[in-house]
Amino acid sequence: MTLRAVNDVGSAIDPDANMGLPGWLYHDPEVFALEQARIFRRSWQLVCHLSDIPKAGDWQSLAIGHESIIVVRGEDGGVRALSNVCRHRAARLVDGDQGCARKLICPYHAWTYELDGRLSGVPGKRDYPAFDMADYGLHRFATEVWRGFIFVRIEGDGPSVAEMMAPYEEEVAPYRFEDMRALGRVVMRPRTVNWKNIADNYSDGLHIPVAHPGLKRLFGPGYGIEASEWVDKMYGPLLDGVPGSSSEALYRKYLPMVDHLPPERQRLWIYFKLWPNTAFDIYPDQIDFMQFIPISPTETMIREIAYVLPDERREMKAARYLNWRINRLVNAEDTTLVARVQDGMASESYTQGPLGNSEVCLKSFAKKFRTLIPEARQPKRPPMGWSANSVEGHIS
Repeated sequence: MTLRAVNDVGSAIDPDANMGLPGWLYHDPEVFALEQARIFRRSWQLVCHLSDIPKAGDWQSLAIGHESIIVVRGEDGGVRALSNVCRHRAARLVDGDQGCARKLICPYHAWTYELDGRLSGVPGKRDYPAFDMADYGLHRFATEVWRGFIFVRIEGDGPSVAEMMAPYEEEVAPYRFEDMRALGRVVMRPRTVNWKNIADNYSDGLHIPVAHPGLKRLFGPGYGIEASEWVDKMYGPLLDGVPGSSSEALYRKYLPMVDHLPPERQRLWIYFKLWPNTAFDIYPDQIDFMQFIPISPTETMIREIAYVLPDERREMKAARYLNWRINRLVNAEDTTLVARVQDGMASESYTQGPLGNSEVCLKSFAKKFRTLIPEARQPKRPPMGWSANSVEGHIS
């Protein structure tokens, strides 16, 4: 297995640099509350692709913690992220994952908002003395469009998505993300595990040859990982000349040449995980994104959808189907794996385990987490109420 560490922290500087996170962090409600405040409200969350909301009034929604967010295409063609909360009595404005509306009208008292969030209609307005409608537009959240994908941040500052992905821009550019269109609909897969368990597993290279026989047949010993400041990268070149009738062998057989990709990317699978919970799976035939959205200390919703470029070749359609078959099995294997780990994290006898030199991505994640929640350095859970005195550090 190939590995590379960028900005790794040596044990001489950080005594916990070679240790994983303690098990109590994977089911503790106080940790979960701090994560919502210090991680998820301040991190970029992917909502959809520009092509998913092509016309004025098209919108898609995303729920992060207690915030419900609508990303909507305006009359001017711009994209805005608005709070899905009426400024009158806090009723939700729209339901569901997507839709189209000329105006956003509250179903409770019919307060009406334009697509840019301005309040434009209030029944019985004269009943509100000294009321300026300009003061009661929908709350806006920061947005960033990176290569056609729309990201939202609830609050705070920090690097942009483009800055986070800067080390890999040249690698990503040939795939033409901006021109892609959704293949199917968003899939929501609930898991009864902590979100960190899924994030850890995604960036874990050591389990690939042990627990994923299909991927082992696909890549052989060529799977590699690296950790940069904000992004984990995993990759595997496809083996050629391997006989058999498995999905992996058929995928290699039917995968056609892709004109816009350079030779070294024609037979390469590559994965990027952006801090803290968004991942891109990039294949020659398609890409998909995954989000690990925390619901509770022991519940996570995996949100996933694939995107493709137009290609009607039979070989490409076959490759995309086989890709789905391969990854459906990988997902099932990972579901079992993370459930076993989640069960083990509940054990009082488990504190934390060592991380080897090759586990650069897990080290990088743990370092950031310990900075934001310093109590994560404690092998055992502190007494109840500890979070009230927690003082976070700053990720530089």
